Amino acid sequence: MPKYLVQAWYTTEGIRGLVKDSAAGRRSDVQAAVKALGGKVEAFYYAFGADDVISILELPDNVAAAAVGLNTSGSGAVRVRMTPLLTIEEVDKALDIEMRYRAPGK
Repeated sequence: MPKYLVQAWYTTEGIRGLVKDSAAGRRSDVQAAVKALGGKVEAFYYAFGADDVISILELPDNVAAAAVGLNTSGSGAVRVRMTPLLTIEEVDKALDIEMRYRAPGK
């Protein structure tokens, strides 16, 4: 199942909700939402810096990943950046593909 790195940061409204729900409560809600899509939360961490939450999700496909991103950001309480993660095997397969490409100016 494809994996996605999710980096999220709370808006002011989201921080108020976090205080009300607790960190553990938010993690449980995310786990339930992802499970309902047929996925799994592999990791869920709070962080200092630009991102408030870092997680790794296993999701069935890009459509489910888009649903997570759109619904989460659409709430107005959280902004999300999602990055598809590739396995070593997938990158090795990509390296085996020969293609014609002309670099700019060449």
